[in-house]
Amino acid sequence: MGRVALSAWLQPRYRKNAYLFIYYLIQFCGHSWIFTNMTVRFFSFGKDSMVDTFYAIGLVMRLCQSISLLELLHIYVGIESNHLLPRFLQLTERIIILFVVITSQEEVQEKYVVCVLFIFWNLLDMVRYTYNMLSVIGISYAVLTWLSQTLWMLIYPLCVLAEAFAIYQSLPYFESFGTYSTKLPFDVSIYFPYVLKIYLMMLFIDMYFTYSYLYSERRDILGIFPVKKKKM
Repeated sequence: MGRVALSAWLQPRYRKNAYLFIYYLIQFCGHSWIFTNMTVRFFSFGKDSMVDTFYAIGLVMRLCQSISLLELLHIYVGIESNHLLPRFLQLTERIIILFVVITSQEEVQEKYVVCVLFIFWNLLDMVRYTYNMLSVIGISYAVLTWLSQTLWMLIYPLCVLAEAFAIYQSLPYFESFGTYSTKLPFDVSIYFPYVLKIYLMMLFIDMYFTYSYLYSERRDILGIFPVKKKKM
């Protein structure tokens, strides 16, 4: 029996599932730690905890978001069965907001919107990674499935609004400090606030595309519109 179990474990499908389970577990632990830390800090210090949210948990948040880029590789090589473009758009939104907008401007890090964003992101990811982690090992709960396919309908648009507001609040600092603005050869200049304003418009276009895809996926998984068989 031991040799049979070992032989089954060495099969590619089991190795893939084991890898995905560990990956989802690490992400779940990371996002759960962030959310728990934020909750405890809020009940301990009140609104004052929102000001230094980034200083308290920013490192772990950046680590979790950096690791999440592996999901693009998972989809590309076929380990995960999701579509590449929608996931790419979701990850790009977070990477740009977290690393470009928030991390580069210390003044933005103290804004309440950072705390709000982290709450939204972690709520979505805790549910999503829990669902994915259990799905890999063949465990399914109707309530968890429904929650993972429904929570985003409210939270994701709020995330985009919070991301847009973070960009809006960061513009004066990018204009004052000239961060990422540079002059290229042949008298060509890149004024980064203009780049952010363009991206701000693209953010809502991406939201429409991603929302449409996620809703289609929800309909397929939950079977919202089942085909009724005709009575003979």
